[in-house]
Amino acid sequence: MKLAIGCDEAAYNLKVEVMKHLKTKNIEYKDFGAKKGAVVLYPDVAVTVAQAIAKGDFERGILLCGTGIGMAISANKVPGIRAAVCHDPYSAERSRKSNNAQVMCIGERVIGVELAKYLIDIWLDSEFSGGTSIPKVDKIMEYEQSFIKQS
Repeated sequence: MKLAIGCDEAAYNLKVEVMKHLKTKNIEYKDFGAKKGAVVLYPDVAVTVAQAIAKGDFERGILLCGTGIGMAISANKVPGIRAAVCHDPYSAERSRKSNNAQVMCIGERVIGVELAKYLIDIWLDSEFSGGTSIPKVDKIMEYEQSFIKQS
């Protein structure tokens, strides 16, 4: 699996720990996030990561900011992307199994490093379950396409 990772300055420290964790698991990633001491606008990072995933350059992405919320809102503006804020094991698992989310968003100010690593492991190990979730995800994408056509 090839991941795209991004963060703003509020989550720089968590990004460093996440990248170390991924390295120990031999998971390939590319860092699109803020550099140490740099201030960036999280929408710019989120859209860059989401576009790279939408193009097929990466299978999934992890976005980190203070709460994860702004990153999720921004990433979800990119057509074809489903980003979810995940701060507990159930939301991490269900974002993949039920919603086929390609982007996990985490807030450094909300959860600690060890919980973040645990949730990332759950998220990476989860796959879309299909079944009764297929028509729901299809409907989300149908609505997205209808709004794109209107603009």
